[in-house]
Formats: sequence, structure tokens, C-alpha cells
Amino acid sequence: MKHILISDPTLRDGNHAVAHQLSASQVAIYCQAADRAAIPIVEVGHGNGLGASSLQVGESLETDVVLLETARKHLTKSKLGIHVIPGFATIQRDLKRAIEIGVDVIRVASHCTEADITQRHLGFAREKGKEAYGVLMMSHMASPELLVEEAQKMELYGAEGIIIMDSAGAYLPSDVIERIAALVDGLSVPVGFHGHNNLGMGIANSLAAVDAGATILDGTARGFGAGAGNAQLEVLVAVLSKLGYTTGIDLYKVLDAADIAEKEIMPLVPIIKSESIVSGLAGVFSGFSKHVTRISNEYNVDQRDVYFELGRRKVVAGQEDLIIEVVLDLVKLKKK
Repeated sequence: MKHILISDPTLRDGNHAVAHQLSASQVAIYCQAADRAAIPIVEVGHGNGLGASSLQVGESLETDVVLLETARKHLTKSKLGIHVIPGFATIQRDLKRAIEIGVDVIRVASHCTEADITQRHLGFAREKGKEAYGVLMMSHMASPELLVEEAQKMELYGAEGIIIMDSAGAYLPSDVIERIAALVDGLSVPVGFHGHNNLGMGIANSLAAVDAGATILDGTARGFGAGAGNAQLEVLVAVLSKLGYTTGIDLYKVLDAADIAEKEIMPLVPIIKSESIVSGLAGVFSGFSKHVTRISNEYNVDQRDVYFELGRRKVVAGQEDLIIEVVLDLVKLKKK
């Protein structure tokens, strides 16, 4: 039976859904449930990862140190993971401290065409003996050939696996198969997939990735995540089991964890709203959702127009300040 490694970013990607306001007590509650379910990796932190709390992308309720120390205290079977984007996270201030706290798994991420920036962070993680992966975000914005080139750089830098993220929820299964198959053929390390559900394809795309050779998948409890949410973890575990794959996760206990997550950490369970569909069609980062809604409402601009214009300009995570620029340009057009 083929084994699929599951990583659970409920407490990281899910933080986007609550404007990065997850509390230490909520982290403790979910970590205990995830640990009971034997989820292999539990990813914790600000939605944009280690060191990302800021006015630009959103300030966390809790510091990285509080979140990670809390999670570390309650994870015994599960490994503690973090998402690291160079530029937000520094090696000396952020990554070194996270390792001292006891992080097990470090995912170093970049925009899909900027793998060069991950070299030092990946190298440091490997030097410290940590499990380290490379992550290519907004992967729909690069061709399969270019993704392979960027992934090969990360492998050269020491990444023990490469995960591509459908950060905008823009993929259909055929898109996933094309890219995962190219990566599996072009790399000597495992390949993974992180799906979003803007077009309702979170589970279908994850299964397509497995069919194409991926052995690492991400999923969150109840799909808790940016935009329309992620591939739903408990569904993913159940379907993989039905297909004959192993994950090492206890089905009953992961169902329990999802129930606990819905009750304790989610103001609302993610659904596919109209703006989520448009975001997926436009290929816009799911984490922009709350910013676009707030600014569009403030200036009485149609959110759909904002998403399509952001997509046309190929705006990516970290460029949240451009949302207001797009909205103001649309206001000017309305006045003409």
C-alpha cells in the first residue's frame, strides 16, 4: 500500500481566515486533537508564515514564540512544522529561535519563479538537522518546465521534498497532473501538493496529484484556510483510505479533531462564495480575500472587478498594498 505523508496547516493557513487572530488557547486545543489523531505534521503560525506579522499583511494576535511554544507543549506524536518565506523570516531572528523552541519540519517558500531566495534558509535548516522542504507558491503562474527548473534549485539547496501550492485555487485536475508529473520526472526527491478550494477542486486536485506521483499532501480541518479554504483534511484522509493509500492517521480521531476545530477555532466554516470563485478564475492569492472585501466595501467598488484587475497585474502575496491602488484606479474609471 502506498503511503501519503499528510501535513496539516489548519493553524497556519487557517489563520488567514481569522485575520491571523488565532489565540494560544485555540492552538493548544487543536494541537491536542491533532496529536491524538496522529497527524504527521501540524503547521503553526501566522498565515504568511514565520516573522510575517506586520501592518502590511496583518498583525498576529500572538507572537511566533507564543504560538510555537504552545504547540510544542502539546505535540508529542505529531511533528511541529512552520512555513518560512525569506524576506518575512530572517535566519538569525526568526528561524534560529524557532529551531531553539523545537520545530521539527521547516518549509521554505518562495513565489514560483523566485526559488533563488530560499538557498540560505534551506541550507541553515539542513545544517541544524531539521527536516526541510521547498515550497513554490502561486504555482499556476509558471509553466511546468519553469516549475521544474525552480524546484531543481531547491533540491540543490538541500530540500528533501518539493511542494507546489495552488495558492489561488486556480487549478483544474488536468493542470495538476501536468505539473506534478513534470516535477516527479525532473526531481529525485518527493513531490507534494497544497490545494485550495476556490473552484471546488481541493480534493479532486489533491487526488489528481497523487495519481501523477505526489506523495505529500496538505489538508486542513473543515478546509479552514484562506479564501474558500483548503482541501478538507478529514475528507482527504477518508478518500485516500478508500482508494487503498495509508496515511497513519486515525480516521475517527481526525473526524473528532475536525469537529473540535469547527467548534473552537472557526467563526465560520469555509464555503465557496462568489468572490472566491472569481479569485480562483483570476488566479489571485486566496489570502487577499479579507483585504479585498474590506477595501472594496470602503470605496463601493465591485470586488469582482478588483480580483480580475489584480489577476491582470499578476499581483502576489506580499503586495497587499497594491489592492488599494487597484481600487482607487477603479474608482477613477467609474467617475469618467
